[in-house]
This record gives sequence, C-alpha cells and structure tokens, in this order.
Amino acid sequence: MRRSLPLGTYRPGSTVWHRVPAGPKLALVALVSIAVVALSGPWLPMAALVAALGVALWARVPPSAVWRGLRPFLIVVAILGAFQWWQRGWPVAVEVVATTVALIVVGTTFTATTAMDRMLDAIVRGLGPLRRVGVRPEKIALAFSLMINAIPAIFQIAHETREAAKARGLERSLRANLSPMAIRTVAHAYDTGAALHARGIGDD
Repeated sequence: MRRSLPLGTYRPGSTVWHRVPAGPKLALVALVSIAVVALSGPWLPMAALVAALGVALWARVPPSAVWRGLRPFLIVVAILGAFQWWQRGWPVAVEVVATTVALIVVGTTFTATTAMDRMLDAIVRGLGPLRRVGVRPEKIALAFSLMINAIPAIFQIAHETREAAKARGLERSLRANLSPMAIRTVAHAYDTGAALHARGIGDD
C-alpha cells in the first residue's frame, strides 16, 4: 500500500533505509540537513546534491518519485537562483540552488522510505519525556500529520485555481489567481477543523 506524502510516496521495501527505525532516521535527516545548509561555495553543495541523489537511488526511490518531490518547487528554486546570480554572482546562485534541491531530495527519500504511522509514532515517543511539563505529544503528532497532509491539498487548490483563471483568460491576473486560492485554502482549513471537532478530537 502507498501513502501519499508531500515530498514523495511511501513505497514498502527491504532496503537499509526502509529498515532503519523512523526515530533515528528522522534525527539523521535533521543532522544531514543542518550539515548541508552549513556548506559554503558552489562545489560542496553540488557534491551534497549528488550524494543525496545517490542515496535516493540506493534506497530504490524511483526517479519519477524524486521528480514529483522536486516539481512543485522548481519555479521558486529557479527564481531564487536567478535572483542570487543577479545580486551575488553565479557561485552563490549554485550554492543556494544545490543546497535547496539537495534538501528536497533528502526529504523525498525520507518520506518514500518511511510510513506515515511510523513517523508519527516516532514523534510521540521522542516528545514523551516532555509530558512532565504539560506537553501532549499526541496533539503535536496530530498537528504534524495535518500539516503534511495539507501541503498536497494546497498544491491541488493552487493548480485548480490557476487552470480556472487560465480558462477565463485571466492567467496573468494576480487577483484571479490569489483571491480564490486564499478563500479555498481557508475553507479547507475550516472544514478540517469542523471534521475534527465533530469527532471530539482536540477538545479539552
């Protein structure tokens, strides 16, 4: 069974990355992300990107899944890279783009090799010691689950809004694109909250 996540689709497997528990894997992803962001210059981030792609292949994440993880961010990455090139030169542009893409690939590999329920269980276990100070790990895990499930929904709303504006010949109109998207996104959040309230989830 496959479960959709914002960066990739979970695919059951028997690779090393599939067998690593979700908690240590999440901690490793956090450490790797910090290390990648700390790299400077154009060449080390490029090497990190190549290494991230190599790990994705090692974990048997299909290229199509990596592409699906990257595709929603391509425009933002392209604009960011062009701006950095214009303002600070090509080395900084390469550094920023390579770092960003490497982080997306790392996230895609993580979500493609980690089931949602295991990820949430790891969050609950990791935050368990904070119960003594009033933290409720189950609520934080629920919020995390809602957040990562909302991302693809928002992308879908953006796509449908853009297509609707294009059909009316208003694809260049910010108002025709942003206003309906904002309204539908708020409506989606409201409907989600109402559904949770109807089930008594989140009530004190």
